[in-house]
Amino acid sequence: MPFRRLYPRWLMNGRTATEPGESDVPASPFTFDLMNPLSWITAARKLRNIKPDVLLIAYWSGVLAPLCALMRRASGLPTFVLLHNFTSHEPISGESMLKRMLVSSSDGFITLSQTVESELRAFAPAAKTLRLFHPLYERQTPGPSKAAARRSIGLPEDAPVLLFFGYVREYKGLDTLFEAMALVLQRESSARLVVAGEFILGSSRFREEARRLGIDGAVEFREGYVPAGEVATLMAAADAVVLPYRSATQSGIVPLALGHGVPVIACDTGGLGNQVEHGRTGWLVREEGAEALADGILDFFRERERLPLEEGISDFRRRNSWREFASQAATFLETCSRRSA
Repeated sequence: MPFRRLYPRWLMNGRTATEPGESDVPASPFTFDLMNPLSWITAARKLRNIKPDVLLIAYWSGVLAPLCALMRRASGLPTFVLLHNFTSHEPISGESMLKRMLVSSSDGFITLSQTVESELRAFAPAAKTLRLFHPLYERQTPGPSKAAARRSIGLPEDAPVLLFFGYVREYKGLDTLFEAMALVLQRESSARLVVAGEFILGSSRFREEARRLGIDGAVEFREGYVPAGEVATLMAAADAVVLPYRSATQSGIVPLALGHGVPVIACDTGGLGNQVEHGRTGWLVREEGAEALADGILDFFRERERLPLEEGISDFRRRNSWREFASQAATFLETCSRRSA
């Protein structure tokens, strides 16, 4: 059951995934609105009519804790949580109370990283947990060639191209990447950076920063929700996807990039060091700051022809498939549900 709305409309800029034609995922007849608690009750009633065996709720922010509590109570179903984050990326008032609400409303947790599992266990040692992984986003159809992809979005065919993809939020460090890009261009003047995704508070600040640093001619902004067809083109055009994050538990961008066969350059923070295998699926930047990130980007481009990237990415795709994820998750949910009965 997907969300019809996650945020107030005034907070969102550009296109969203709810607009017609923006997603290749079939529409669900059951949706609910995070901003309207009455829709939660309606959704819970529909669940009782469907009579599923368990309820699995994705969770990434404390604002979802009341939803989890109400859905469990109203549906009467064994309720489990797919825990992307235990602590919200942005501070939330009363989050400790919301965490207690979540734990008391859940029969078990599936986490996607060791970082989150450790945090959950420290808070609730008795919680039933299974640590899995963020499964791979497999391409449904072959993507365009690198040359064709670059022609379609106006990029030079022979330039090193980096891609920053997804929601632009403070913790993701796009400002640090811009500073690093200014240093990269001093040594690799043909390099290009594509920034594609939704800017929660607008892009004007970043466009101005690019101009201030003198890199605006090397940065391509593609603002707004990116539909599946355009994702394949952007990935095909890129030599690497860059994650300059200041903090992270794990990231769905890593399996998205690797699912398209694109290596990842990431700051070694939080759970990213467990997702990206240095020298096999990408490059980890061990130190903080723009200078270290610039050095990491240049080191990757210098070494990439000698790295076993194709083998490493192929192995990652095998180990992190949706089939493997679903098999392990189903066993855990079934076992915990029997014990709770």
